[in-house]
Amino acid sequence: MASHSDTLVVFFGATAGANGGKVGSDEREIILLVWQIVDLREKKVGKLHRCVVKPDTLELADQCKEETGLCLDDLVKAEPLDKVLQQFQQSVTSELESLDRSSYTLCVNSPLVIRQALHPEASNKNLVLAECFLSFVDLKKEFEKCCPSAGPAIKLELSSMLEHVGLTAASENMMGVREVKSMVELILHILAEPYNHSFTCVETVQYKFDSGTCSKTEQVDNETVIRARGLPWQSSDQDIARFFKGLNIAKGGVALCLNAQGRRNGEALVRFINPEHRDLALQRHKHHMGSRYIEVYKATAEEFLKIAGGASNEVTQFLSKENQVIVRMRGLPFNATTQEVLDFLGPDSPVTDGAEGLLFVKYPDGRPTGDAFVLFSCDEYAQNAMKKHRQILGKRYIELFRSTAAEVQQVLTRYLSTPLISTLPTSSIVPVLATPPFLPTASNTRDCVRLRGLPYTAGIEDILEFMGEHTVDIKPHGVHMVLNQQGRPSGDAFIQMKFPEKAFLVSQKCHKKTMKDRYVEVFQCSTEEMSIVLMGGTLNRSGLSPPPCKLPCLSPPTAYAFPTSPAILSDAALYQPPLLASPRHHQAVHSPGLAYYHPQPHLYMNMNYTAYYPREMFVPPICSPPVSPSTVSYFTTPPSMAAAVAGQPHHTAAAAAAAVAASAPVLPQPGGLVRMQGLPYNTGVKDILSFFQGYQLQPDAVLILYNFSGQCSGEALVTFPSEEAARRAVAEHSDHVFYGERLHLTFCT
Repeated sequence: MASHSDTLVVFFGATAGANGGKVGSDEREIILLVWQIVDLREKKVGKLHRCVVKPDTLELADQCKEETGLCLDDLVKAEPLDKVLQQFQQSVTSELESLDRSSYTLCVNSPLVIRQALHPEASNKNLVLAECFLSFVDLKKEFEKCCPSAGPAIKLELSSMLEHVGLTAASENMMGVREVKSMVELILHILAEPYNHSFTCVETVQYKFDSGTCSKTEQVDNETVIRARGLPWQSSDQDIARFFKGLNIAKGGVALCLNAQGRRNGEALVRFINPEHRDLALQRHKHHMGSRYIEVYKATAEEFLKIAGGASNEVTQFLSKENQVIVRMRGLPFNATTQEVLDFLGPDSPVTDGAEGLLFVKYPDGRPTGDAFVLFSCDEYAQNAMKKHRQILGKRYIELFRSTAAEVQQVLTRYLSTPLISTLPTSSIVPVLATPPFLPTASNTRDCVRLRGLPYTAGIEDILEFMGEHTVDIKPHGVHMVLNQQGRPSGDAFIQMKFPEKAFLVSQKCHKKTMKDRYVEVFQCSTEEMSIVLMGGTLNRSGLSPPPCKLPCLSPPTAYAFPTSPAILSDAALYQPPLLASPRHHQAVHSPGLAYYHPQPHLYMNMNYTAYYPREMFVPPICSPPVSPSTVSYFTTPPSMAAAVAGQPHHTAAAAAAAVAASAPVLPQPGGLVRMQGLPYNTGVKDILSFFQGYQLQPDAVLILYNFSGQCSGEALVTFPSEEAARRAVAEHSDHVFYGERLHLTFCT
């Protein structure tokens, strides 16, 4: 520490790209290191050392060539960074011994060379830096303390500090030598009368990220939080801390964000110890983690606390043990016991405190979800456990991931707040047309873009990455992905931009840009054109075709009674009979995390969903179903209504409205109901029908449950002709493999 050290080592570095106030902002490697010892006790200086460093990529920016005077030949002859750092330690140690000194502290004119260049590069190259690089003094901040009238440290430059005390910069042409000599002269000057300054303000660099918990009541500064986007799905909090190496993250300050299925969505919220470190983190926008570039944006304390904050006593108790490595297990058999999990992990990965270090995630009624979290006392045990990834326990393969305290809290909170489908009251229901909450008002304003030719596996994150810097101009709830008749991605998407100029810019910049080895066509279009497609029409080179709901109706539908207002009936309720599926009756599913989404051509020829971006982190209330365009929603029918119109199978559109006034019911659901859990997330109705092909089920017997993003939640309800058939299907098919996933079937009474 400087307060106990009597020696400073004035340290300077330059990179192959930007230097000065932009050091490290472009991820370029260090090519020059210069240092010189200053004896604070005797006020003497040592030998000046200047070393050229050979980077892995032999390339110099033009400005760097001009500033440093170096060329590629100089770099080729130089030593790599690890060798130069060894040379640095040897020379400094030797000089300290000759001066009879035992400790020293680095002194820099800006923390950038340490925090933004040296530590990130060493991390990327897996170099272990010496302890001396974990602390330093910032000459600007020391000068601000010594001469407060000179102004704030953030605005100080070396030349202005020298001028303030009546000194001139060193007359040296070589970059690095000039800066170090000037810094040494300034240090010696403020050590003498009348300043008599002492260097006591030491900054530290976090050696290792300290995981921990965060309470929802904790005070978090808005100016210390960022959002990192585009992370690899398997990233842990330690990986993210490594990406921000050199900057100090607050304890438990990494919160991985989860999607509606409880899986990581490639985003994380990170909290730093102060605004200065947050501002340096923002300079790492589009820096790389492996082969992926990471986007870094400002975020708020509220967003961080939503994800990282927890109030569960169970979680608090589980995470009360300090310095534990957390691993998440997913896909456990529902009847797996604690001992079976411990045996599965084996003696090479002992769980902390045995059974107390294992936390099963459950629904509010105690049913297991198939998830669990495990505590290990060190990385070695955790790595041994990770080797069991995708190995079999019982009849299921188990996935293992490095996890965080924030993820434990998110998962527990999500499942504990999930309504229980099987315990819902079985009441009569009436299908009604729900007005699309986010479908825009049609207009000729060309503030939208159409994406055509998307990979069928593309998700919202892929589209946002494809859009790049233009994502900031997307309207709230402005990403609409179009699904085909089977409820699967059609390869099309529409995006609402804030202004027509932004839509035009996107169409110019992103047209035929590649996404997952496919080029995507991007066209500017109007809100009216987008609405027509989202409502089931077509948009092609030959022009627009109206949606089915706009076609002339020869006769009213015979399959359903749509009790709704005349205004809605005139536009959306009159369909030709071929457009409607056969009648079906559903069990009411009221869950803020699940929205009914029929994958068959039930109402429109093209179905779609609206993904939230920009969006809230949690599921919106039931009153605003996040599905666009209108689909069928099911609302509980009052008992008085259920008793009024039994035995009225067919209604005209006019009779439908009268049926509501007459309290028209829906016939009770016949047969036996089976709940399927553990479905792959790309499951369609045809897949489930094939799975139960021996039972000759009809498409309307399958109800797939979709989440608020319009994706399969992994669950479905299947109606069988009789209770006997339902029970037989459960006995025969439970725990069978379904496209690589183990299913769990439950008979619902």
